[in-house]
Amino acid sequence: MDKSKELACNIRLVNDKLKFSGTVTGNDPVSIDYIPPLGDNEGYTSLELLLLSFSSCLGSAVLLFLRRMGKTIKGFEISSKGIRRTEHPTAFSKIILDIDLISDNTLDEDLDKVIKMAEDKYCPVWAMIRGNVETEVRYNIRND
Repeated sequence: MDKSKELACNIRLVNDKLKFSGTVTGNDPVSIDYIPPLGDNEGYTSLELLLLSFSSCLGSAVLLFLRRMGKTIKGFEISSKGIRRTEHPTAFSKIILDIDLISDNTLDEDLDKVIKMAEDKYCPVWAMIRGNVETEVRYNIRND
C-alpha cells in the first residue's frame, strides 16, 4: 500500500482511569482524557480533537486556495462549536465554524468559493462527517 495513503497512530493508557497519551510518528504526544469521574480532565477529549481536526482541515483548504488566488492573508482564525445530542451516543448533531479573516483583497464571493471547494472535495474531515452532522460555516472578512 502507498504509505502516503496510510495514517497510523498509537494511544497508550497512562493512568488507572481513561487518560491516554496519543502519538503519531514524528510528532509530540498529545494527552487525551475524559471528564470526571471517569477521567481527570487532563487532556483533550476525543470530540475536542475532532473539532480541532475539522477546523484545521477547513482552514488549510481555505488558506491554500485563497493564496493560490493571489489573496493577501494578514490574519486567520477559526472558532468552532460542536452541539451534542442529549441521548447516547452523544455525538455532535451540529458543528458551527466561525472564520475570522483579515485580508484587504478577499471578497465574500472568494471565500464562498473556497469554502464550497473544501466542502465538496478538499477537506477529508468534512467528507467523513457529511450526512451525519449538520455543519454551518460563518465568516467575517476584515481589512485592518
